[in-house]
Amino acid sequence: MAGKARRGIALGLGVAALALTAGSAGAAARTAANATTAGAFDVEAPTLLSAGFDWWITGDANRNASVTLEYRKKGDTAWKPAQPLLRLQNEDVNAVGGSTAKPYENGMLMARPPLFYKVPNMFSGSLFNLAENTAYEARLTLKDPDGVKGKTVQVASFRTNREPMPAAGGAVYHVYPWNYKGVRQQPAYTGLLAAYYLESRHADWAYAPPARVKPGDTILVHAGLYQDNPEFYGEGVEGQTEQRLGAEFDGTYYLTEKGTKEKPIVIKGAGDGEVIFDGRGNHTVFNLQAGDYNYFEGITVRNSEIGFLVGVKRIAGSSGFTLKHSRVENVARGVQDDWSGSKDIYIADNVFIGRHNRDKLMGWTAAWAKLPGFPEKISGPGGSEYAVKVYGEGHVVAYNTLIAWHDGVDVATYGDPDGAPNGIETRFPKSIDFYGNDFTNMADNCIEADGGGRNIRVFANRCLNAVGGAFSAQTIFGGPTYFFRNVEFTGVGGSLKYSITPTGIINWNNTYISDNNNTGQASNVHFRNNLFIGHSPTGQAFGVSTFTNYSTSDYNGFYGDAAQKEPFSWTSPDFKVRANYADRPVTRRFANLGDYSRATGQDTHSLMVGMDVFQKLPRIDLSDQQKIYKIEDIDFRLKPGSAPIDKGVVLANVTDGYAGSAPDLGAYEVGAPIPHYGPRTGR
Repeated sequence: MAGKARRGIALGLGVAALALTAGSAGAAARTAANATTAGAFDVEAPTLLSAGFDWWITGDANRNASVTLEYRKKGDTAWKPAQPLLRLQNEDVNAVGGSTAKPYENGMLMARPPLFYKVPNMFSGSLFNLAENTAYEARLTLKDPDGVKGKTVQVASFRTNREPMPAAGGAVYHVYPWNYKGVRQQPAYTGLLAAYYLESRHADWAYAPPARVKPGDTILVHAGLYQDNPEFYGEGVEGQTEQRLGAEFDGTYYLTEKGTKEKPIVIKGAGDGEVIFDGRGNHTVFNLQAGDYNYFEGITVRNSEIGFLVGVKRIAGSSGFTLKHSRVENVARGVQDDWSGSKDIYIADNVFIGRHNRDKLMGWTAAWAKLPGFPEKISGPGGSEYAVKVYGEGHVVAYNTLIAWHDGVDVATYGDPDGAPNGIETRFPKSIDFYGNDFTNMADNCIEADGGGRNIRVFANRCLNAVGGAFSAQTIFGGPTYFFRNVEFTGVGGSLKYSITPTGIINWNNTYISDNNNTGQASNVHFRNNLFIGHSPTGQAFGVSTFTNYSTSDYNGFYGDAAQKEPFSWTSPDFKVRANYADRPVTRRFANLGDYSRATGQDTHSLMVGMDVFQKLPRIDLSDQQKIYKIEDIDFRLKPGSAPIDKGVVLANVTDGYAGSAPDLGAYEVGAPIPHYGPRTGR
């Protein structure tokens, strides 16, 4: 660390922002209710770079308990500080804020979907920026000035994941397209299914052959077009049935065998040219709902409604799906996984190209209704709904390029977690990482954390040209969901979409540039070290809506257009109460940062900045909401000497290695390397 921090304070999210009394009960009763009793403790499935921790409690009615987090590599002696765990305290994800509309009245969608999950009384949080495949220890300490019963210190050992790789020692099979005329490496098979199963049958016998592959085996697919022709029965029709490769009548490859985490079943391009699996307009190219730890690398999948079907809610799903260094194009959904039991999905270094117009943005809401092409499609010709959607635990979606979709990368909008109102921990959506992804031209959002539970980590992503908001969180079932070190330039669309009462959202060191920086209604939401550039005369520099008065914001930089009459707002319950989910919160609007800070106690260390603090930043053309902005015209780095430099607060394990007297605001620290976005080479 180059300099001593002048603001070296911890971000104590475990302590209430306001000192609120518990009522008029007797002192003894208040003390009993306010004391904390430690409960169950759990280490979530680590990913390559992160690890999450959950600690349930009872008591702490006055919300002043906290859990500190420290960590070290196995074998080291010194502990390093990390961010405290987030305090969760029965936040209501089914809040309606005084609305009289009933969800699904008479079977019709009314105000909002019905949700019944109850956020536990607990702490939850993550470690970040860890090394892959490395043993660590974490030390968590529970404190409460009113007293703690039970175990106050937890020391947990864990190992971060490694990137999935083919195993050594398994059988290797070579696959060629049906019309291949050259020399074949042995053992050789025509079509993928002939190698995956003992033979490739079709028509009545399509499902008959037993499997050939075993855990650890590799199928090397040689260059060519793999395009099944399922229309005809039998053999012998020149140019038609000779092209049969064994797929069922729907042209789908059903891959049902189970590898293991250490020994996946590998389907990999052989390296002698492009390998193309073409669905010929069918519904699904690869169905993997019964096949665990199937690994794909170096292939192209195209011309279908779904590229890879990994899981469907209430039906079936699998774990361990891997997709690396591949291309997915001309599909409506790239990877679909809506299965709560899914574990260990890894999707990295791929290119996902949707069907939407790459030269113009198109939305689906009324604001776009007068434009040609409205509304944007999500299926069929010209329509692509999302590139990747996952659910479950322990997933990583990283370093992908995503262009021209409705959504880029999502947590499945699953509704209540299984087992609501309390939830089934083995089926709970948690420990999911989205990072290093590069997005442009999204008709809705670049990333949706919607449906996530705890320790959803969205970091170091780049988002350009998103219509519905760059980063979405509707609904989050408790949190924390972390957004940090992300950059976005969305033109007309907004930075954040927090609606349907998400709970537990943390924003650190992001650079958000859009026409309007109003978050929507989120409980237990926190902001530190961000840059909010809201440039529209009709938008806002910054606005928060929350049901909880322990939501907090400070050490941020803001820009609001000079024509904005009320660039700041803070909508929350009456300040006399800690939280209120039954009544509509009070909306407070302010003409400037000073008035806003004095009235709310928020952002007392924050500052106004100009748009000229960046190396290169175009003005957004508000007269052309379909305009596509290109990354070569944008440089998110701060200019030396500009106002946001050294104006942040130290966030251990997040801002480590900053230069100067304090961290800089925004995603990029001056002098630090720019994160890598999109596919990496040489891996």
